[in-house]
Amino acid sequence: MEQKHHAFSYLEYDSMEELSSSDRELLEFAKKAVDTAYSPYSHYKVGAAVRMGNGQIVTGSNQENMAFPSGLCAERVALFSAAAANPGIPVKAIAITARSLQFPVTNPVTPCGSCRQAIIEYEMLSREKIRIILMGETGKVLTIGGMEDLLPLSFKEEGLKKL
Repeated sequence: MEQKHHAFSYLEYDSMEELSSSDRELLEFAKKAVDTAYSPYSHYKVGAAVRMGNGQIVTGSNQENMAFPSGLCAERVALFSAAAANPGIPVKAIAITARSLQFPVTNPVTPCGSCRQAIIEYEMLSREKIRIILMGETGKVLTIGGMEDLLPLSFKEEGLKKL
């Protein structure tokens, strides 16, 4: 037996003002998308913004449903909308943020497991890493170079091939 270890690097900024203008712009779009969230059950509003290879920015927000599994996270709403409107154009970056009606969101918001799998699928499709920008309502901002860092040992196409 051999014990293995996975580590990754990310950048942490004290505020979004320290970001590049491109990352700051994408995060601003994500913050605006928070306002379109439908979250009457959790009162936790998430916004995401995706920058496509053609420069277009597509936003999404979480959409809850009384039958909880029927809702959809902001990240997947944005990704699926972007891919449907821009077939064949790679996703370059995604920014994610949130606001709660019940407490301040001061830590960077990270994508759930299902969203991580969806993001990595688009990385595999384009064979390009997707830059990830994470922030809460206020506070620090994290940037990560690609989804493989957040989802090591991810399920990949090879897992569907028959031997």
